[in-house]
Amino acid sequence: MVGHATMRTASRWLAGVAWAALAAMAGCVTGPEPPAPGPAPPAAPVVRGQYPATGTPQGFPPPTSPAPATGTSPTSSPSTPPPTGPATSSGSGVPLAPVPPLPQTGLTPEPIAPGLTGPQTADVDIEVWETTTGRFNIGAGVNSDLGVTGQIVIDERNFDLFRLPRSWDDFISGRAFRGAGQALRIEAIPGSLVQRYSVSFTEPYLFSTPVSMSTSGFLFDRIYQDWMEQRLGGRLAFGYRLTPDLSTALSIRAEEVKVYQPRISGVAALDNVLGDNSLYSGRVSITHDTRDFPFAPTEGHLLELSYEQVFGDFDYSRFEADYRRYFLLKERADGSGRHTLGVILGGGISGAATPLFENYFAGGFSTLRGFTFRGASPVEASVVVGGRLRILGSVEYIFPLTQDDMIKGVLFTDFGTVERDLTVRTENFRVAPGFGLRVNIPMLGPAPLAFDFAFPVARADTDRLRVFSFFVGVNR
Repeated sequence: MVGHATMRTASRWLAGVAWAALAAMAGCVTGPEPPAPGPAPPAAPVVRGQYPATGTPQGFPPPTSPAPATGTSPTSSPSTPPPTGPATSSGSGVPLAPVPPLPQTGLTPEPIAPGLTGPQTADVDIEVWETTTGRFNIGAGVNSDLGVTGQIVIDERNFDLFRLPRSWDDFISGRAFRGAGQALRIEAIPGSLVQRYSVSFTEPYLFSTPVSMSTSGFLFDRIYQDWMEQRLGGRLAFGYRLTPDLSTALSIRAEEVKVYQPRISGVAALDNVLGDNSLYSGRVSITHDTRDFPFAPTEGHLLELSYEQVFGDFDYSRFEADYRRYFLLKERADGSGRHTLGVILGGGISGAATPLFENYFAGGFSTLRGFTFRGASPVEASVVVGGRLRILGSVEYIFPLTQDDMIKGVLFTDFGTVERDLTVRTENFRVAPGFGLRVNIPMLGPAPLAFDFAFPVARADTDRLRVFSFFVGVNR
């Protein structure tokens, strides 16, 4: 029995020597090559980068030429510990060639942080490239509140007010006025019923502090049903973020408001503001915002409280509170197909000396659907004069109608009232349920096309109704 075992061992040893000899001469023999044995899984975890680049997708290393049979194993590198047993190709019983060690250069890179060294640390060099921070947009839109409008926007999110150009090449290469993380926006919105032109500048970290500063100037021109209005003014605001979700702001405003071309005369509220009116105000606000997406939120809430004191040709104060809450009811496993319930509540109280053009109004796509623009507001002698008290709300359920979320359905109920004084009258309370569609077309811009049908079930006698309201915008 011992003799037979010895013979089997010797036979296996001779077969191994013969195979090694044939492999060594494979480069000199003409004829078909034997199939290369498939790679076996490594005996230890593969360390990324331990094998030379081959230009092929990353996976197991390609087969290497077998080393001469010398009877000694090559020195293993620290990243490739020796296998615990002979690695063989599947079913062949043939040993695989050992992996060559990493080249020993003797070079030791200088640590980036000398005090932070050890087996659990490593130096990492990160290279980044600045993304596009400036954009030039041309757009157009039409909606049931504002008519037809155009839009031209120049927006730079990495502006530098003090990086003056030193040559024409700075303008051509884009180095001039760029690099400080400031924001500059120039916007022109001409339209059939409204025109607005504005320039705004924002410094997110004023003097390297967590205080932000923004300033803007604007020209606004609007054709209303009962008069025409023009505003020229500016704002200066400072903000401070207390927590990631909580922020506060302080702003001042100066405006010159011109009211002209009244449709009729003899209405005191309108006659008192004809001509030029100067307004100056200071406003303080606090905001708590946990929404997941500011533009089309599906979760979280937004709460904003503000107080404003106005002086100039009219002296009055104003307090406002607005709350929006969004509930994610259902979604697909990949996060798409979201069903969202939104609840919006808002209110405001303004002082007794509030001028007509600063009153609250309701009606239209952005306030109370089912009514014309400002068509759910107090009226005096057929002139829409608005009021000092605003209570408006909406409950809205949005759900997908297509697999790609391009088309969504909307069920909603808008409700509320605007009163001339601070008394809520039940006969003036409006309620308008309805439904609609939201169509997302990426090539037209981020805002979806909106089409809504609302049917007022409670309204005032002087209200003007409009069942269908819409918003269509194109922005490129």
